[in-house]
Amino acid sequence: MAERWATFGIDLHLEPAGPGLRRGLTDALREAVRTGRLAPGTRLPSSRSLAADLGIARNTVADAYADLVAEGWLTARQGSGTRVADRVPARPPERPAPRRREPGRPAYNLFPGTPDLASFPRAEWLKAARRALAAAPHDALGYGDPRGRAELRTALAGYLARARGVRTDPDRIVVSNGFGPALGLLARVLHARGLRTLAVEPYGLDAHWDLVTRAGLTTVPLPWDDHGIVVEGGGEARAVLLNPSHQFPLGGALRPGQRAAAVDRARRTGGLILEDDYDGEFRYDRQPVGALQDLDPDHVVYLGTASKSLAPGLRLGWIVLPPSLLPDVLEHGGARSVGVLDQLTLAQFLASGAYDRHVRAARLRYRRRRDALVAALAERAPRVKVTGIAAGLHAVLRLPHGTEQSVVQAAAWQGLAVPGLARFRHPDAVTPPQDALVVGYGTPSDHAWNGALEALLRVLP
Repeated sequence: MAERWATFGIDLHLEPAGPGLRRGLTDALREAVRTGRLAPGTRLPSSRSLAADLGIARNTVADAYADLVAEGWLTARQGSGTRVADRVPARPPERPAPRRREPGRPAYNLFPGTPDLASFPRAEWLKAARRALAAAPHDALGYGDPRGRAELRTALAGYLARARGVRTDPDRIVVSNGFGPALGLLARVLHARGLRTLAVEPYGLDAHWDLVTRAGLTTVPLPWDDHGIVVEGGGEARAVLLNPSHQFPLGGALRPGQRAAAVDRARRTGGLILEDDYDGEFRYDRQPVGALQDLDPDHVVYLGTASKSLAPGLRLGWIVLPPSLLPDVLEHGGARSVGVLDQLTLAQFLASGAYDRHVRAARLRYRRRRDALVAALAERAPRVKVTGIAAGLHAVLRLPHGTEQSVVQAAAWQGLAVPGLARFRHPDAVTPPQDALVVGYGTPSDHAWNGALEALLRVLP
């Protein structure tokens, strides 16, 4: 039968040190209280339990407790045990740490890439989490399939086919903890397959280019003409990263001729297209542009995420793979870093229709903001042309030549965080620089939107 001390009492980490056990234990306890590691009112283990844990005599612990009670560090009452005193002896005076001046936080944030986090559907998500946990089989809490839970992959296959035109089945979907980790994983797989270059769009996120570079690939920017990306200009690269439904940050969709050209090139070279469908659900003026993957599921890797539709903090994304690539992706990691309960919750959220309801409500909210932005610009800043507004959570505001930097600085003085287009330009891009702001109108909460819009209008030429 197990000793009672092994199953009763509390754990307390102590490392007595010094010339004697009693003194060492007394000093260790005093220091734990002095530094706040043992907070006032904390109940300590019984002398029997602590003695057994430390492998010392019970009398040694009892004597150490008694010493600290006499000094005022501890209190001991019949039936209440030994506790840390509510008021411990004063600490010796300490020199105050030098103050750091923190950089000022902007009053308004119009950086693109984040949805309105205040609108996250907490109540519906909580309902889905409860249902998912109640229904989860015991084996769901084990290590499981490296592709991710079958419940989520099944729900995703149905949703992506219905809403985005993706052709797949659950076996070809791998759950990821966001787009960035998925891109890094794919870049490592491509490198292992012998590829050394990845063609990318001339404007995008440097964080994504850095992930690719760390995997051993070189990014080569595609050219850009008056109508958008030219996919035939990727040199010898046999893989390309594209935002075909809504380019970030410029905002346009890939032209039909270029969509076909990208697929033809992949077929001809035996290459791959990595399709980043980061905000494909948010189309305002017509039906969303379907996924490029539908044109050739054997040469297009489809990457999606809940970061824009729900929240980036969920760290939930998905990869739809050609059959030939699936073994390599699983060999390099798969979905082992994604929490099972979050996967099951999203599966419930999708299957119940809550995801569709949330996206439709969010689409209406963001369209109203976009319309307010366009109307305000037409009235108060007619020199500024707004583009990229057919979809997504951001717009591009074209500025007079040579004014981008001064407008960004003026915005900072107004307490407004908003980036210039130059921030997103690939260092090797051959397209002429353009002066513009990239305004994330999805980022502010509803109560902050009007103030952010007013601050923006004050700095525009």
